[in-house]
Amino acid sequence: MKRRLILQAMPVFLAAPAVRANDRYPSKPITWICPYGAGGNADTRSRLVAKGMSAVLGQPIIVDNKAGAGGNIGTELIARAKPDGYTIGMGNFAPLSVNHALFKKLNFDPLNDISPITLIERGPLVLLIRAESPWKNAKDLVAAAKAEPGKLSYASGGIGGTHHLSAALFEHTAGIDMIHVPYKSGSAGASDLMGGQVQLMFEQMYSALPSLRSGKVRALAVTARKRNPLLPDVPTMAEQGFPEVEVLNWQGLVGPKGLSADLMATLGQACNKALADPDVREKITSQGNEVMGGTPEQFAALIRAESPRWGKVVRDARITPE
Repeated sequence: MKRRLILQAMPVFLAAPAVRANDRYPSKPITWICPYGAGGNADTRSRLVAKGMSAVLGQPIIVDNKAGAGGNIGTELIARAKPDGYTIGMGNFAPLSVNHALFKKLNFDPLNDISPITLIERGPLVLLIRAESPWKNAKDLVAAAKAEPGKLSYASGGIGGTHHLSAALFEHTAGIDMIHVPYKSGSAGASDLMGGQVQLMFEQMYSALPSLRSGKVRALAVTARKRNPLLPDVPTMAEQGFPEVEVLNWQGLVGPKGLSADLMATLGQACNKALADPDVREKITSQGNEVMGGTPEQFAALIRAESPRWGKVVRDARITPE
């Protein structure tokens, strides 16, 4: 009898380490890497969604800003992280679909070293001009640019960003030649637009709205396929004869290569639940952006489609980094 009791107890003893090794995820805080500086849209959106996911998962999610090299530094840190679900981050338009063509060398492969989890948002840009500018629409601007090639100038928040690429695509599509004036930030470029140092700028919707409400600038077009609900009177580029100039700045939750299907599902479900929160949705839509969500497969398909498209724009415009 004593021998039988010892044998019955042995499986319980042997199983104990396996139980400890498979503790429910997450069992400790998660790090969320934002590849851009504090205060920008990527940072504020990271903190908004991380807070919502934290409530779902029951663990803190700490946002860690790792800015530099057009988003490459932070994105590489995500790519090189251990695929245990404790390091995730924000995957953005530029490092995931542009920088492979812009930089001579990347230390990560956007298509193979990153696990797309959930697309968070996307939003158009707005073609802005000064309030007193004579142009009434995009065709007027093109006519002026063709009349004096190389005279009109446009601002951007830096080489290879959405401001720059939108204007470069517009130039190529319309067959015009303008001067690119890169700034250290989009807000600096917008300030010089209002001051008259440059003539136009493709600005992100969330930044364009306050400037438009001030009356110091006017909007000629939006770069989405459909008009934006916050600017219903502003036509799309397609409506004005430039359907190729469709640009949506997007960002989503990503992790390193090798995340298990279970971790992907857990993180994706938490992100989608966070995006379903009315307060989160209001904060995103109030800036003119569209709340997305969805599956890893849908997000991966977007990256695969965007990468060759923007690579071509970079090559056609002969854009090189600073």
